[in-house]
Amino acid sequence: MYQAVLADANFHEQLLAFDRDLAAQCRAAGCPDCGGVLHSASYRRKPRGRPIALGEEHDRRFSFCCAVDGCRDRSTPPSLRFLGRRVYLAVIVTLISAMRDGLTERRLGKLAAAVGVDRRTVARWRGWWLAGFTTTPFWRAASAGLMPPVDAGRLPAALLERFAVGLQPTGLSRGAAGEQLIAFLSFLGPITAGASLQAF
Repeated sequence: MYQAVLADANFHEQLLAFDRDLAAQCRAAGCPDCGGVLHSASYRRKPRGRPIALGEEHDRRFSFCCAVDGCRDRSTPPSLRFLGRRVYLAVIVTLISAMRDGLTERRLGKLAAAVGVDRRTVARWRGWWLAGFTTTPFWRAASAGLMPPVDAGRLPAALLERFAVGLQPTGLSRGAAGEQLIAFLSFLGPITAGASLQAF
């Protein structure tokens, strides 16, 4: 089901629309340091793993720069498309890392063909979810409010399951899978913005 969502241009358009909304909110708030006006300072990313061709606007990472001389600080809003500095899309990092049954040679072959990811990259992602992510101030604060507690040894799958909506007898519907991913990526938003980017 997730594969169908990833190949759905409307899903990617939704992610872009959410990112635009988050960028507008960031810009309207002004510079967090001095309150100055923020000018656009978006930059191009070269994301990997997108299973469909989309326009150049999907490769832009929204960001702003303070217009006040002497400040000029950068403000980067949260994103549902990009997970810090990782070159693969956030949704790809999440779904591949969440594979419950692990990576077999057959699955790895399919992944390599579909999104161009290799075993070492997946191992780094899993290591980050299990060791790096769990030590962030964001996770320590956010996990305290999740009851029952999330099994940190099963991240990100255990956390992704918390956002499941509209369960069908055979699993998630296509629409529900997209909603689940959007809710999950929205939850992760704070770690994709500003100073949190340095953790990647």
